[in-house]
Amino acid sequence: MAGLCGEGLPLAARPDDTRSEVFLTGIAVVSRALSGVNGEVLLPICSMTHAIRLLGIDPGLRRTGWGMIEATGNRLSFIASGTVTSDNKKSLAERLVELHDGLSEVVRRHDPAEAAVEHTFVNKDAGATLKLGQARGIALLVPSLAGLPVAEYAPNLVKKTVVGTGHAEKEQIRAMVKILMPRATFNSDDAADALAIAICHAQHRSNSTARLAAMGAI
Repeated sequence: MAGLCGEGLPLAARPDDTRSEVFLTGIAVVSRALSGVNGEVLLPICSMTHAIRLLGIDPGLRRTGWGMIEATGNRLSFIASGTVTSDNKKSLAERLVELHDGLSEVVRRHDPAEAAVEHTFVNKDAGATLKLGQARGIALLVPSLAGLPVAEYAPNLVKKTVVGTGHAEKEQIRAMVKILMPRATFNSDDAADALAIAICHAQHRSNSTARLAAMGAI
């Protein structure tokens, strides 16, 4: 399945009893995996000859989701996920420290090789957008301080890659993450979104790595 990775190659899957069928931009690329046997699913992602851990981060000031997966060749495996929270009774600076410390512990404990963060979605509430941007800064900072290359993806690309449509609802994202990785567990929508971001990065990482290398980031 090498050569099927890159931008503009949305991934979608649909359940079929104990199997998952993966389709790539109208090309009938079918990958079948037995759900619930080993918690893994074969996907048409970039060829890798060794296992690599990928961290997805869904930033938010109140809750920042994180999801860790492992990619080996065209196989994705769930490692862990969770949510880092901040105390809304504390000052903004203190809340950012809480996010920083929580994500730093995730990186230390699970030792990812690369990270991916979702782009900020700008809404009509300028104050909320500003706070989200500050939380996103922490999400970018922590893995970068650990020496990891950090990719960034638009929300619509994450949804299109995992679900097949750029306007998918959160319920669809949760369902698709479970289909693609039956052993995946998550304690919030934020954690499920973070796993989706990690899956998106597994699909597009060759282009992201090339862009980072061109900028001298790696």
